[in-house]
Amino acid sequence: MLTAADVEGALDADELVESLAGAFAQLSAGQASMPQRIAVEVPERRGSVLLMGAHLEGRSSLTTKLVSLFPDNPRGGPPTHQAAILVFDAATGTPTALMDGTSVTELRTAAGSRLATRLLARPNASVLAIFGTGVQARAHARALARERSWREVRIAGRDSDAAERVAAALRDEIAAPVTAAGSFPAALDGADVVCAATAATEPVVRREWLSPGVHVNSVGYTTAGREVDADTVRDAVVVVESRAAALAESNDIRWAIRDGVPEQEAVHAELGEVVAGTRPGRTTADQITLYKSLGVAAEDDAAAGLVLAAAEREGIGTMVDL
Repeated sequence: MLTAADVEGALDADELVESLAGAFAQLSAGQASMPQRIAVEVPERRGSVLLMGAHLEGRSSLTTKLVSLFPDNPRGGPPTHQAAILVFDAATGTPTALMDGTSVTELRTAAGSRLATRLLARPNASVLAIFGTGVQARAHARALARERSWREVRIAGRDSDAAERVAAALRDEIAAPVTAAGSFPAALDGADVVCAATAATEPVVRREWLSPGVHVNSVGYTTAGREVDADTVRDAVVVVESRAAALAESNDIRWAIRDGVPEQEAVHAELGEVVAGTRPGRTTADQITLYKSLGVAAEDDAAAGLVLAAAEREGIGTMVDL
């Protein structure tokens, strides 16, 4: 059994990005078993529990995750996203680890955006805007600070006091000037890279606010709305983890198609295709690029495999008999 502290101690942030790159490439090459996730709904609380799992060919693990999404949880109470991961030995089917999935989800989601930024942002990008004031906002700031140096980092949220608190905390964590922006449009003014990690039901990433050449990472998810408007989807080079998952589950993509974006143009490539070079990413400096992340089980399998290997190697965690 591995706690959140065990997971965070075992998972190397740089190794995780490389493992995700390989996992995305395998997924796009058809070398993964990853059925569509299903949801158990709790409509009276606007909550749900998602069931998801994956196995990447040639790897020793088979990973299943249960993740709860309760966006109305009060600030200071239980997190809006909570998860548990059960890992099986892919050779025998034996359960090998039960680990905290909340920390795995936090770290692999931000690492996916870091990889997308590496592949899709302009080489000279220097101003980073982060939308949101929760766990993923801080995780993205830390992950992208490991990827490159930033001349400026801006934090924006619906709660200006919360944005100020996040900015103040990050000043002690990353080597870049961090400020709280007064609004989402203000944060976007001249930004080169945007990380949106909100529970917004109305778009906070709007085409008219985006500068030429900007790269957007959008990881926010809610069944009640969307984080990115249709005009951005229409004009951007859109990259996703899985076409099938995006077309089935992403309101940002599905609603853009409903609003008139042709389905064949709504998704340009999968991230694994860009990793492998079978599809291009950015081809000009002034293109807008959008990585729309849902979070797929192949990412959990890659991350959990690293955690388990490190735990076995370093003696982390607690042995239990089931």
